[in-house]
Amino acid sequence: MYQLKVNDQYDFEFERSADNLLLNKTTVHADIRHIGGSIYHIIEGNQSYNLDVVSFNRAQKTAEIKVNANTYTITAKDQFDVLLDKLGLSNLNNTRISEIKAPMPGMVLKVFVIEGQEVKKGDNLFVLEAMKMENIIKSPADVVIKNIKIKAGEKVEKGQILMMF
Repeated sequence: MYQLKVNDQYDFEFERSADNLLLNKTTVHADIRHIGGSIYHIIEGNQSYNLDVVSFNRAQKTAEIKVNANTYTITAKDQFDVLLDKLGLSNLNNTRISEIKAPMPGMVLKVFVIEGQEVKKGDNLFVLEAMKMENIIKSPADVVIKNIKIKAGEKVEKGQILMMF
């Protein structure tokens, strides 16, 4: 069983077994065909839908899909996420972090954020060049940038504090 939230607006309960597809506890009779890659064709009732999975993040349980000409953002919760919510333990997974340090010595090539900016987990913060390789450093959590201690062209040492949240 999954709880789905579409575009942060609509809630659905979805369950799939070997033979049945249940949406909000109602059986849906749909012919679903995988065309190739991330493309599917669905016929349900007298309606035909072309579905393209634009992006899918298994770890965060999110997806962006395009159905015909409309794009939808989907967030899913499985039975374990629902149980954690009921027990009041869902916030334990949120990372608390106050700063980011240089993971290696190198040179800052570009900074993507500004002070006061809100960033989400996984957003790009800056590019660090080390050993002739460019490394994009991403946000480890949803944070607000409090202080940026680096700028493009600056050399940094391993363990140096680069940003504070």
